[in-house]
Amino acid sequence: PAWYVVLTPPVQVATATIFAMPELTRNTPPLKIAPFSAGMGHNDLQPVVVNCHPEVARHLAWLTQYGEARMTGSGACVFASFGAEDAARDVLRQLPGTMKGFVAQGLDKHPLYDFCA
Repeated sequence: PAWYVVLTPPVQVATATIFAMPELTRNTPPLKIAPFSAGMGHNDLQPVVVNCHPEVARHLAWLTQYGEARMTGSGACVFASFGAEDAARDVLRQLPGTMKGFVAQGLDKHPLYDFCA
């Protein structure tokens, strides 16, 4: 499974406010699960949140030095994927003292998959 560095910017993003903003892209075609699983999707909320919250932009910029950084949902957390735990932990060790984050292990399949199979 993948390993993730997750950064937690010290801001709260009001989801309703972001969805109400006129600059939010509203006509993105839906993505099927196969392309999504291959990492081909994007988050229409991310550019809007980045414009409204400089701390989210700063955290994304820092993490982008080490991998493809993306925002979770409507924010404010950002993450990047790594192939090994050591790689993720190496990035986290370099985190500036003004930022907070953690390492998390991904799942190859949902915990209930075997239950339903």
